[in-house]
Amino acid sequence: MKNRIKNTKYTLLLALMGCLVLLNGCSDDFLEPDPVSIYEPGQTFSTESGLRSLLAFCDRHLKLFYTSGDNNAINPIGTEYIFSDLMVPSAHNYETMLHNVAEGLTPTSVGIGGGRLFNSLLQNHSIWHFWHESYYTIMQANTIIQYVDDIESLDEETRNAYKGRAFFHRAFRYYNLVFQFGDVPLLTKVTEVPKQNYRSTKREAILEMLVQDMEQAVEWVPNQSEEPLVGMVNKGACRMLLSKLYLAMGEYSLAEEQLDMLIDGSEYSLIQGDEFGSFNDGGEPEAWPIDRNVIWDMHRAENKLIPSNTEVILGIVNRGSDTEGFVPMHSMRIYYPFYFENTTSAPKTKDGKQALLNLSRTNSDYVEEYDYLRSLGRGIGTFRPTYYQTHTMWKVNGRMDDTDLRHSSETGNWVHMEDLKVNNKASAQYGEPLTLYDDSGNLLCTDTIRRWYDVPHYKFFLNDPINEARLNSTSYNGATNGGNADFYLYRLAEAYLLRAEAKFYQGNQGGAASDVNEIRNRAKCTELYQGTVTIGDIMDERARELYMEEWRNVELTRVSLCLARSGMPDEWGNTYSLDNFDKQQGTDPNGGSYWYQRVTRCGKIYNGEPISVEGGKINPINYTMDKKNIYWPIFNQSITANRKGNLAQNYGYDGYNFATPKWNTWEEAVADEDRIE
Repeated sequence: MKNRIKNTKYTLLLALMGCLVLLNGCSDDFLEPDPVSIYEPGQTFSTESGLRSLLAFCDRHLKLFYTSGDNNAINPIGTEYIFSDLMVPSAHNYETMLHNVAEGLTPTSVGIGGGRLFNSLLQNHSIWHFWHESYYTIMQANTIIQYVDDIESLDEETRNAYKGRAFFHRAFRYYNLVFQFGDVPLLTKVTEVPKQNYRSTKREAILEMLVQDMEQAVEWVPNQSEEPLVGMVNKGACRMLLSKLYLAMGEYSLAEEQLDMLIDGSEYSLIQGDEFGSFNDGGEPEAWPIDRNVIWDMHRAENKLIPSNTEVILGIVNRGSDTEGFVPMHSMRIYYPFYFENTTSAPKTKDGKQALLNLSRTNSDYVEEYDYLRSLGRGIGTFRPTYYQTHTMWKVNGRMDDTDLRHSSETGNWVHMEDLKVNNKASAQYGEPLTLYDDSGNLLCTDTIRRWYDVPHYKFFLNDPINEARLNSTSYNGATNGGNADFYLYRLAEAYLLRAEAKFYQGNQGGAASDVNEIRNRAKCTELYQGTVTIGDIMDERARELYMEEWRNVELTRVSLCLARSGMPDEWGNTYSLDNFDKQQGTDPNGGSYWYQRVTRCGKIYNGEPISVEGGKINPINYTMDKKNIYWPIFNQSITANRKGNLAQNYGYDGYNFATPKWNTWEEAVADEDRIE
C-alpha cells in the first residue's frame, strides 16, 4: 500500500496540471495507480546516480521551453513572442483565437480537451505546454531537494551543489510561471499522500521564496570553469536569475551588484572583433552570400558552446541525432515567409507569374544562384515579426542606424524580400529583384502577413544536413527546415541590459545609457545614446540583441511590475500603480500595464488596425489584445481537477472571483502542502 500511495501522489499532481498523464482528456480512471510504474522515491533516489539522472532530466527539459520538435506547429518560444510587441501569428487561420486574443483566449480555449497543444494550425500556441512542462520539471527539482540530504555518501559541498542546481531549475520555472499566469500553486515538496486541495499563492510570495533559494544557489553552485560538462547550471546562470528576481522585487541595487560581478568580476566578457569561431557560409553562398562578421559568427550553433566563447553564461546542448534526445528547431520552416507555394496570394511578378519556385536540384530549371529553398529555408510563415520589429525599432536618435550588423542586409545577416530575385524563367522579370507593387501601384503579393516580411537571417539560419542531402527535395517534402542546434539561454549581453535597467530605476540614466552603448558598439552601430535612456530604449535594445533568446512576454511583464513598483515613467510618460497595473481589462488605448502599452503601441497590430507596409495598408485583420491578457488564464482542467480546493482564476476571465482565498506568504503555502482533505 505504501508504494501505491506514493505513486498516486504523482498522478494527482499531474492531474492538477490538467490530466497530463493521459494527454487525451480526463476521466476518473486516471486516478488509479499503474502497478508497472510504481516505485519508492526514497529508494530510487537513495544514490547519487539517481539524483544525477533527475538533474540531467531538468537540464534536458530546458530546451523544450524553446522548441518542441513539431515541424507543423511552432517553437514554444514563439508563443512568448506573439504575446509581445515583436511578433504575431501569420498562418491562414486568422479567424482563430490567435488573432482576436481579447475574445478568444479563455480558460477553456486552451489545454487538453479545448485546444490540444499542437492540434493543427488552428491552435498554434504553447500556453498549455508552458504550464505542464513547468510543473513537470518542478516536480523533478523538488525530488532532488527533498532527497539529496539522505544520501550519506555525499560531502556537504557536493550536496549543496546538487541542491543549488535544483533551486535554479525550480526558480527558473516559477519565475516564468508567475509572469505568464500570475498567482499560481506553489509546490515545493513531494507529498506523501494524494492532495486535491491546492490553493494559489500570490506572485509576490513566490518571488520572495525564489530570492532566498537563489541566494543560496549563488553560494553553492560552482563556476562554469569548475564544471566537468558544458550545459550544466553554473554560478553565472544563478547570478543572472537572481538579478532578475531582485529587479522584480524592487531590490535594484542588489541586482546591480550581482550584475557587476558578472560583468566586471567573473570569467565572462563580450565577444568582440570582426569574426569569431569557425565560419559557416550559410548553406548556399551563391544564392545568399554572407560577408563574415562577428554577429553572424557568434550566432552559429557550432560556435555557441566552444571554449573560446567567453560570452555564453548558460548554453543549451542540442546538436546530435534525434535518438539521443536532441530536438529539431525547425526555425527555417516556422519563421521564414511562405515564399514558394503556388497560390493566388504568393508573391507574383509584374507579368503575373509566380515569382519564386520551389525547384529541386535535379530540376532542369534549377539555378544555384537562385536557390533560396536551401539558403533561406522551407518557410511556411507560421509566425511573423511585427513592422515595429523589422523597421521602426531600428531607429535611434530619430535615424535609421545603417551600420548596425544586426539589421544588415549588406552582410547577409538580414533578409529583405526585395533582396530576392525572381527565379521563374517563364517571367520577363527573371533575375530581377522582387517588387511588392506593379507599375500601377497594385499589390503583387496579396498576403503580405504571411508571405512578405523581413527576416533576421543570422538568428534563424541553421544547417539541416538531412534535408540538404536530398537532391530531389522541394518545399513540399522537406527542403531546409532548420535542424538540431545549440542555443543560448543566458549570455553576458543580457547582463549589460539588465544592469542598465537596474541603473534606470535608481535614476542613473547616464550609467544605463553607457551599458546599452556597450552592446551597440559591439554591433558596429553608428547611432549611440547620448546622455540618458528611457525604459523604452532599453527594451528596444533587448529586442535588437536578444530576439528569440529572451522570453519577451515574461520580461515585458516583469518590467511592468518594476515600473509600477519604482514609480518611474515609461517612454510615453505613463506611470503605473501596483494596485491595478495587472487588474484592468478592455481594448481601448488608455491604461493597462506597460506590457499592454508596448503590445498595442509598438506592435501596431493588436489594436485592431490593419498592418502597415511601405505604401499603404493591407489585410485589415482585427488583431486584438486585452489588458487582462497580461496573464494567461488558469486552465479549467486544472481548476476542476483540484476537487477539494479552489485555484484562483486570473482577473477578467470567466470564473474570476476576487474573494477566492490565496496564500499571502510562501511559508503558509509550504506548510499547507502536508494538509490533506
